[in-house]
Amino acid sequence: MTATTLPLWAEIAIAALVLAGCGIALLGSLGLLRLPTYFERVHAPSVIATLGCWCIVLATLLHFSVQGAGLALHALLIGLFVAVTVPVTNIFLMRAALFRARRAGQNVPPSLSRLHESTDRDS
Repeated sequence: MTATTLPLWAEIAIAALVLAGCGIALLGSLGLLRLPTYFERVHAPSVIATLGCWCIVLATLLHFSVQGAGLALHALLIGLFVAVTVPVTNIFLMRAALFRARRAGQNVPPSLSRLHESTDRDS
């Protein structure tokens, strides 16, 4: 397979998307280091990972589509997988951390299901 050169506009757009994705990932990493509590730290990388991933996915899609290999749908599948799994995993991690913090007696918001159970019993 021979290497083909891309048009200048495509190279600039791809480089901008890759740099944006890397910069966004760096911001998420800084948020992970700077925020004080677990509940604050877990939010920054999850949102940033999805956004940074989409920038890289768009750069990949643009690169392979302009190169002549057709529409690069495999990149969209990767982005879709990350967009679905990262928030779901984040929710599970937050719920486990809340459960553990409640068991340890830390000052965290009460369980909503227990609030509904107690109000149903009172009426």
